[in-house]
Amino acid sequence: MTAGFRILPAPSPAPSDLIAAFAAHCSSHLADSMSHLQAASGAIRAWHRARKTLCGPALTVKAAPGDNLLVQKAVDLARPGDVIVVDVGGFTDQAVVGELMARWAARRGVGGFVVDGAIRDLDYITASDMPVYARAATPRGPSRVGPGEINVPVCIGGMVVRAGDIIVGDADGVVAVPPADAQAVLKAAGALREREGVQLAAIADGSFDRSWIDRALQAGECAGV
Repeated sequence: MTAGFRILPAPSPAPSDLIAAFAAHCSSHLADSMSHLQAASGAIRAWHRARKTLCGPALTVKAAPGDNLLVQKAVDLARPGDVIVVDVGGFTDQAVVGELMARWAARRGVGGFVVDGAIRDLDYITASDMPVYARAATPRGPSRVGPGEINVPVCIGGMVVRAGDIIVGDADGVVAVPPADAQAVLKAAGALREREGVQLAAIADGSFDRSWIDRALQAGECAGV
């Protein structure tokens, strides 16, 4: 087995009911519940039509810039619901996912794509319900010779993703939750949602408390407060 050109075994996925529980939470609450560290940068954005929540276990791909041989193989290896997470180092001169691959992935039940690189065939992708997140689009196609690796740790918009991490994506962007942290993150995100619900109600009735702002300014010895 050659480092840099290999396919590692996929980890056992988290229980389906645990994964499904994350679909009820927005990416911003999940990111806040992980100290903002397990969220991709704003460069990774949604390109598909529907803004439904992307939620599924990561099948990770580390590919050579502009090459999609291992991305193609990942589609064939994917289990239903898997999210194919592709790291090409942010290289955007060549697309590594396009219409044919997206259609075949949808046919196989793939949950979506997250690509730190470029995609193409936007006439199809922007009209599709298949969630596709990427850094850019270009008409230039890929090479298909490798190297690359599957089921290794990757970096997507500054966020580390490991095979089996729970990927959640919505209109704001994408987060990755390590399965070992899943229960704690769900609990924290639920509590955050409840707190924001109280704040929204206070905004609606005009009782929203903003005194914390002046306290923070005073604590920092801001002049003029």
